[in-house]
Amino acid sequence: MQMNTEIGYNSKVEGDVIVTRADAVLNWFRKNSLWPMPMGLACCAIELMAVGASRFDISRFGSEVMRFSPRQSDLMIVAGTVTYKMALAVRRIYQQMPEPKWVIAMGACASTGGMYRSYAVLQGVDRIIPVDVYVAGCPPRPEALLDAIIKLQGKVAKEPVLATQMHAA
Repeated sequence: MQMNTEIGYNSKVEGDVIVTRADAVLNWFRKNSLWPMPMGLACCAIELMAVGASRFDISRFGSEVMRFSPRQSDLMIVAGTVTYKMALAVRRIYQQMPEPKWVIAMGACASTGGMYRSYAVLQGVDRIIPVDVYVAGCPPRPEALLDAIIKLQGKVAKEPVLATQMHAA
């Protein structure tokens, strides 16, 4: 006896037509192709580099293309201690990124200043740029950064695309 089970999408049943919302398609494209701009400022940058290695494989999430030009990236990963001397450069690079753009604060130092309560350290990168996802730890494990990317993908998937463009026009 032969069982005929269908797995996935059957184009014969649907008549070669896929019906969906434009927002859903555009957000699917966006969430699966986040191109990070790595801002490795301290020890967390080592963990950020490890995420690109084959053991953790950030390419599973469409983020393997690390861009070192802000005009080619849409996700800034701030990894490490942000000093006041670097704060203006971080903000300038963020402002040069095209819309839509997102930020992940990686590590205790990027999120809250960490153990450094001094006149030279910014007490959280969210004081100069908006942060979408915070990653805890000192330094955080690469798995924590991958979890943050998954959370950011969930956030990106829910954002309205066409409605905001129609109101802006």
